Amino acid sequence: MKKFLYTFIFTFLLGALFTGVAFAQDNTPPTDDEVNAVAHKLYCPVCESTPLDVCPTEACKDWRELIRTMLAEGKTEDDILQHFEAQYGARVLAEPPKEGFYWLVYLLPPVIILAGAVILFRSLKEWTKPKAAAPVSGGAGSGTSPEKDDYVARLEEELKNKR
Repeated sequence: MKKFLYTFIFTFLLGALFTGVAFAQDNTPPTDDEVNAVAHKLYCPVCESTPLDVCPTEACKDWRELIRTMLAEGKTEDDILQHFEAQYGARVLAEPPKEGFYWLVYLLPPVIILAGAVILFRSLKEWTKPKAAAPVSGGAGSGTSPEKDDYVARLEEELKNKR
């Protein structure tokens, strides 16, 4: 029984020692790099197209401090992003969520680029294809002028002489 009591006291003291170390690690405030890593994934709700990590407004400084506080409380990056999205809407997220209507943001640009490439390829193919000459009939009812017939005849004769 005495051995059991000593083992229990030893285990309790050892557990208390490691718990104190764990609590000491949790009390360290988040670094600026950790705060900016989360803030970089958010846009300022007040300024247009300004990431939260570089926005100089006082409101953004407050929001960065809120991020610091939430990180110190042990909240994850996803929890913080969800908090800001619930507070200000999806427009504050640097990367739109991959659900619902926002899928168009991811699908539409590649589809447009692919369609443009197909159109460009077909156009270039059409532009570079040699045009077939329309057959010229030299009959009396063809409606060609006698001057043109003389010209064509002289041209054909010159081409024969060159060979």
